[in-house]
Amino acid sequence: MRITANHRVAILQHQGILGSIGKTGLTLLRYSEANIVAVIDSESAGQSLPKLTGIARDVPIVASVEEALGMNPDVLAIGIAPPGGALPPEWFAELRCAVSAGLSIVNGLHTPLNHHPELPFPLREGQWIWDVRQEPKGLKIGSAQARQLACPRVLTVGTDMAIGKMSTCLEIHRLAKQRGLQSQFVATGQAGLMIAGSGVALDAVRVDFAAGAVEQAVMQCATDCDLILVEGQGSLFHPGSTATLPLLRGSQPTHLVLVHRGGQTHIRNHPHVPIPALPEAIALYEAVASAAGALTPSRVVAVALNSRDLDETDSRRAIQQIEAETGLPCTDPVRFGPEKLLDAILAP
Repeated sequence: MRITANHRVAILQHQGILGSIGKTGLTLLRYSEANIVAVIDSESAGQSLPKLTGIARDVPIVASVEEALGMNPDVLAIGIAPPGGALPPEWFAELRCAVSAGLSIVNGLHTPLNHHPELPFPLREGQWIWDVRQEPKGLKIGSAQARQLACPRVLTVGTDMAIGKMSTCLEIHRLAKQRGLQSQFVATGQAGLMIAGSGVALDAVRVDFAAGAVEQAVMQCATDCDLILVEGQGSLFHPGSTATLPLLRGSQPTHLVLVHRGGQTHIRNHPHVPIPALPEAIALYEAVASAAGALTPSRVVAVALNSRDLDETDSRRAIQQIEAETGLPCTDPVRFGPEKLLDAILAP
């Protein structure tokens, strides 16, 4: 299942346009091919989406699902991820309104909504609820099968969580297809799955099968493929992250792209956990990816900078500093395009 251009989508985005919980919805606005007809965010209602976000998509921001119904959506996508993974009661009431009005629901929360006792069932004919975070069936323990593939396998890795690993992959993927390459994007999180329709919701998989789930997703898209781009999750430096190791083991990457937020010196919300200097971060990722030589060597070939919090002058200065510090090409793929990154991946 995926959100397609045939769907008229409203995105539930309360406190997610300007706040820190709206990554999923903002990703849909930037990359989804769906016809997005409304964004629902009571604190930003009536304002300009492009001015608030820099996303060149002129979609009206409304205060409620009831108001969004006037734009005739047929799907409500939950674009926010509140702490704890559940919607507060006043926002859950928005879901009841949507389901009662006949809208299908795309749900990226940890809480499943199919057969939820607080929603009005049965659904109408043609109406559905897609709980994105589900463990695939038939999983096996990882076995390093992906290292046998002939095509390059690129994994984005990060100095922290939620810094742009998926956006980097999607920008490279879009450019690769424009250049005529048979590029495949392997989604590993809820927003990526909503866009791509295939992959694995890694945080829904039992830890023993996580590497195997990534391996299965990579192997399923490897036929007649020039390039595989695997969406990264988490960070080796984040004390709460469990996803990065299964991604390294399951994808057996030939190339790594390190993603870093400009000016960030410690893990967000954990000031006592510093981010090491980028050359040290690069060395660690390369050592872990190759299992200190037991597996195929994997190189960090470029750095993607998330410069959202910097103006353009400071962004370009930061890019130059990172290139001097690491000896690797660096760019902000959203702001300046991903050409440097793809060129580094394809270089002999």
